[in-house]
Amino acid sequence: MSGIIEFTGPVLTAADEERQGLWAVDGRLTFQRPLETPGSVLDGWVIPGLVDAHCHIGLGPGGDVSEGVAEQQARTDRDAGTLLVRDAGAVHDTRWIQQRNDLPRIIRAGRHIARTRRYLRGLAIEVEPEDLVEAVRKQARAGDGWVKLVGDWIDRDAGDLAASFPAQSVKDAVSAAHDEGARVTAHCFAEDTLDDMLDAGIDCIEHGTGLLPRHLPRFVEQGVPIVPTLTNIATFPDIAAQAEAKFPRYAAHMLALWERRAERVLEAYEAGVSIYAGTDAGSVIKHGRIVDELEALHAAGLPAAAALDAGAWAARSWLGADAIAEGASADVLVCAEDPRTNLATLHSPWNIVLRGNVLGR
Repeated sequence: MSGIIEFTGPVLTAADEERQGLWAVDGRLTFQRPLETPGSVLDGWVIPGLVDAHCHIGLGPGGDVSEGVAEQQARTDRDAGTLLVRDAGAVHDTRWIQQRNDLPRIIRAGRHIARTRRYLRGLAIEVEPEDLVEAVRKQARAGDGWVKLVGDWIDRDAGDLAASFPAQSVKDAVSAAHDEGARVTAHCFAEDTLDDMLDAGIDCIEHGTGLLPRHLPRFVEQGVPIVPTLTNIATFPDIAAQAEAKFPRYAAHMLALWERRAERVLEAYEAGVSIYAGTDAGSVIKHGRIVDELEALHAAGLPAAAALDAGAWAARSWLGADAIAEGASADVLVCAEDPRTNLATLHSPWNIVLRGNVLGR
């Protein structure tokens, strides 16, 4: 039987571009009709496989997980349509996943780097400021071009969120990562942390719940994107409730950040800040929720097509991965309806094609 796939429905090569005529031959996409008769014909709206730009395959509540658990996490994401993952920190060494043709492509970031006793236990490399640069260099060499910093966390002495590292230490660390050819992203909840990160030349911000109007021009000017992880931010009220008795200032702060979550994302989008979709699946959030994240971005005010772009074409371009193009890997979804106008259709794609293989549902 021929391994050629013909896609007969509308092909979305970009959020605003539609064409007809697409085939997969030997695992690669082509717009040129092959001479051989296709072995299978898939009809429906064709889009690139979704991107989860903040995901933790290989991370569990206590840190490391077994290979079997990591594989199941990857399968769960894949079966939800996520065919490209930007890892945002994991203890488990997931390089073996990159050798598996049946699992999503993964761009690794090594382990989180946090301040000593200022993060979830067992998840991060914990260092003091004087050791931050060395830790960043090590993780830059261990990953695939990304380093993840924990920019802020609760300071129990202060009773509220506070920056993890002095501003100069962050600046030196970002510079060191750039010397190693890596980009740096940072977990940031609080407002003031963003100023230090922007001053340091950070490449991306995770969560960004402390975003204020004063930050917006700098994000745009410096080309710094945000991965809001609204799926994760939805847990803030529970975090606040658990902290209320011992840390009332922190609890009130977390609630205030949660209350403005949608407004901040919309302000960023309208100002021209690049937004990408990430679930923060891993230690707390379940895997396979990328469509929930796209819907959350839409609920925050992004047009449906823009929300989809944040987890498809734009996200792939940002990460240096092909979408639907001549010679690109055949990693696509086939949907019953146009997902640019109906994101819900992504919950049940008719077909998921990974490296030219049609996956069973």
